[in-house]
Amino acid sequence: MREIPGAWRRTAAGAGLVGSDGSVYPTIFAEMSALAARTGAINLGQGFPDEDGPAEVLEAARAAIANGVNQYPPGRGIPDLLEAIAEHQERFYGVLLDPGRDVLVTAGATEGLAAALLALIDGPDDEIVVFEPYYDSYAAVVALAGARLVTVPLRWPDFQPDLSELRGAVTDRTRVILVNDPHNPTGAVFTAEVRAEVVRLAEQHDAVIVTDEVYEHLVFDEPHVPISTMPGAWDRTLSISSGGKTFSATGWKIGWVTGPADLVDAVLAVKQFLTYVNGSAFQPAIATGLRLPDAFFRSIGQSLKAKRDLLGAGLLAAGFDVSTPAGSYFTVADARPLGATDAGAFCRELPHRAGVVAIPMTAFATPARRAEYATLVRFAACKRVEVLEEAASRLAAAH
Repeated sequence: MREIPGAWRRTAAGAGLVGSDGSVYPTIFAEMSALAARTGAINLGQGFPDEDGPAEVLEAARAAIANGVNQYPPGRGIPDLLEAIAEHQERFYGVLLDPGRDVLVTAGATEGLAAALLALIDGPDDEIVVFEPYYDSYAAVVALAGARLVTVPLRWPDFQPDLSELRGAVTDRTRVILVNDPHNPTGAVFTAEVRAEVVRLAEQHDAVIVTDEVYEHLVFDEPHVPISTMPGAWDRTLSISSGGKTFSATGWKIGWVTGPADLVDAVLAVKQFLTYVNGSAFQPAIATGLRLPDAFFRSIGQSLKAKRDLLGAGLLAAGFDVSTPAGSYFTVADARPLGATDAGAFCRELPHRAGVVAIPMTAFATPARRAEYATLVRFAACKRVEVLEEAASRLAAAH
């Protein structure tokens, strides 16, 4: 096999996709979705809904296409979407933004995160602190940038970090503390004490806080609290979100970064050479979505909470131990009571045994900590009720 030099290999290795023999694997999401298609199993692995979002949002996209909104939008995003994002942040969180300076539209939150990390990382001595398990793109981008990933473990069943371990992870080498809240893959919502300690440590060590808040409206108990609203946080925080999860439009890839103008400008300096711009006709549609009434935003959290409860009850009935999530699409279950010792092997067998696909939590962990998550499995609840009922029935029958 030909050896191809370049940063691609360390990027793949950072995401845990390089085997001991040097071969490169597809992501766990690609593998398990292909397995679902091949076996006819219900795909509760990859986190995408199987229902469309609000009719008003879909119609706004159709209208934009029909009305010629099909060329490059402005580099920062169309003005109406920038204003809608600023309105949203003020309406829900009391954050006042200058739409022309403090907001940047990106190709989904994933590009916003990549652009932010590539903008802020300056060399191999920089460290990026994340909570582990983590969304796999974090480790890939940190590896691409040539920096060092430092992880703080989240442990079964509540997945809240130990504050002493967090303090031990953040040092003067820390360039960024990356916080995903509500958290993927665990479904945890971090406590006020955790948020306050992140801000305190960032101030103490002069680090930037980058947040991933794509599940901000998919919380089940208390309203979402952005870290940027914490005392002392604004000047050093970049907040990232998107319309994909909120409006069930994950394929549109319309995200945004908000924060102090100088930090946003730093992200723009990199982002403009990645995608430049994207989604011209989808940008006004997401602006329409962000202006929907409060009742819509309440309803999506309530609907997903009911699905969470349905999925959780089904998993318990099938013999799993279950960690009840406080937000996000996802529920984590322990397959140890079913005899599992290796989550990866368990998930690859589950479609054949039960006709259901899930994701092993080891896919979201560093090699050093995979043993801590060896029997944990992530299921996605963002499916139609009848699909979740059928999945629960299949899992129970296979028990």
